[in-house]
Amino acid sequence: MEPNGNGQKQLQIELKDEMAQGVYSNLAMITHSSSEFVMDFISILPGMAKAQVKSRVIMSPEHAKRLLFALQDNIAKYESAFGKIEMNGPKSTYMPPISDFHGEA
Repeated sequence: MEPNGNGQKQLQIELKDEMAQGVYSNLAMITHSSSEFVMDFISILPGMAKAQVKSRVIMSPEHAKRLLFALQDNIAKYESAFGKIEMNGPKSTYMPPISDFHGEA
């Protein structure tokens, strides 16, 4: 961390070229234990029998809750700028229809 003009330390974050493009995910599966949350980000294509985990993120329960708050804040900002995000199906947990799904880690 480097000091900024106010004497506070400023975090420098590096985004490498191979990470900058990101990966597409249209399904997330979340599991947890007493000490961590595991989030698998998956890409599933219509008509395909197999889905692929594109990225796995593991974080502490405290950081998972911080992520929840950050997502809530960003969704509220998005909806105020672009309108309400409409969801198809039940509003609690949404799971797209997947027939004969068998996950592998």
